[in-house]
Amino acid sequence: MERLDKVISNQTGYSRKEVKELLKQKRIKVNDNSNCKPEMKVDSTKDKIEIDNQYLEIQKHVYLILNKPKGYVSATEDRNDQTVLDLISEEYRHRNLFPAGRLDKDTTGMMVITDDGEFAHDILSPKKHVEKEYLVEIDIPLTEEMQEGFLKGVLLNDGICKASTLEIIDTYTAKVTLTEGRYHQIKRMFGMYKAKVIELKRIRMGKLYLPENLEEGQFRELQIEEIEKIKQL
Repeated sequence: MERLDKVISNQTGYSRKEVKELLKQKRIKVNDNSNCKPEMKVDSTKDKIEIDNQYLEIQKHVYLILNKPKGYVSATEDRNDQTVLDLISEEYRHRNLFPAGRLDKDTTGMMVITDDGEFAHDILSPKKHVEKEYLVEIDIPLTEEMQEGFLKGVLLNDGICKASTLEIIDTYTAKVTLTEGRYHQIKRMFGMYKAKVIELKRIRMGKLYLPENLEEGQFRELQIEEIEKIKQL
């Protein structure tokens, strides 16, 4: 059960002050009752809420998939740089959105933007082992030594990485699959082999691949079955 003004504000973008005014004007009904107070407790799964005779469809959480371009930081706000939330349109701004996981400023590809903290924890927790796959280009030829080292676990200054897979595509390009997300992890792993990462793009989370028709800078809502794919091992 939540306050009526909070439910409406979260779903519509109206401020609580604006909701209070709408209630005074009898423009809001709960179960056909227009004599409602802002502090009234409602069950958004059962109670019928209307604004100007239009039924309010309650969406508890929002799940967006974004194809992140370079130049944006994975944060809700930043003093110096644009954030991934700056790519999200105004209609979603009233939600308490945040990026579920990080991509470096110069890394591109798949990001999930949501307001569901439990979901974010589930897909990011090392205990869940949700895979993240990246397309990588480095400045020196890839080697079997790198492959074997990734599989064993690369030793970094903050400990040994979990086993990961390195699939060589051509001389300089590979796919890397991780089940953890340390700071600059892939760059640091290749750095142990004196290699510099030139391009890095996340292409998969769980069993969901970045849609080919989602251009850089674009986003859309995830379907229920896509959300479930992200959770899958």
